[in-house]
Amino acid sequence: MATATLAVDSRSARRRRSASAGSLTAASSLGLGVAMIWFSLLVLIPLAAIVVKATGGGWSTFESVLTNENTRAALTLTVVSSLIITAINMVMGTIIAWVLVRDRFWGKALLDLIIDVPFAMPTIVAGLTLLSLYGPQSPIGVEINGTRWSVLLAIAFVTLPFVVRTVQPVLEELETDVEDAAASLGATRFTTFRRVVLPALVPAIFAGAALSFARGISEYGALVLISGNLPRRTEVVSVRLFSFLEGGNTQSAAAVATIMLLVALLAIVSLDIIQRRVARRG
Repeated sequence: MATATLAVDSRSARRRRSASAGSLTAASSLGLGVAMIWFSLLVLIPLAAIVVKATGGGWSTFESVLTNENTRAALTLTVVSSLIITAINMVMGTIIAWVLVRDRFWGKALLDLIIDVPFAMPTIVAGLTLLSLYGPQSPIGVEINGTRWSVLLAIAFVTLPFVVRTVQPVLEELETDVEDAAASLGATRFTTFRRVVLPALVPAIFAGAALSFARGISEYGALVLISGNLPRRTEVVSVRLFSFLEGGNTQSAAAVATIMLLVALLAIVSLDIIQRRVARRG
């Protein structure tokens, strides 16, 4: 009898908890409403307006954009360059975060501060800085302006902090006890990192990678000076889109923006799926 009573009480408690979890208080409802209105004004409505503008001319608008050799070359260069730099950032950003968290050396605080410079610096200033260093009469003898290397360099400069700043807090919260236990059982440093540390870092690494890729495909200021904007060679999507706007072809510009929106969403979803599978296997 007592067991049956406890079972009934337990089920009632679970129902009450599920009911309370599925309901919102008045304050929570108000907060959710304000958040959704603000998000809609800043993100949803502008994105919807771009898509509506692009689809106003039908598929022919997208077809004319995608069949244009200059636009297709800009799309390819931007996406491929962003993918390459994102892969590099996943490795180098993790290494830099590891050094900042686990190592002690002179100048560490300064390095930690400099990592955020691409965040704070206006991108056009970043482009001018890169042009002064790697452009004509380079003080270090490396002249890459007007080449595809300049595109990779500019994207790498503005996207470096993303992986570092997403991985760093996770590393700081990780306890070293499990690593010490693995080492005491004979695991090598590489095995400990691969089996113990890396699975905990994977979500942060891929979150930073998604941010890095999204920033890379949308960059303009850091690229417009050093790349040279040469059609079919160094012209990126953002510059191509601006040329459409200058020519008054807003529908084609909206079509390009919609294509890049789809590319960004596809990349983010793909990275999320990959990180979930890697985390499960780890």
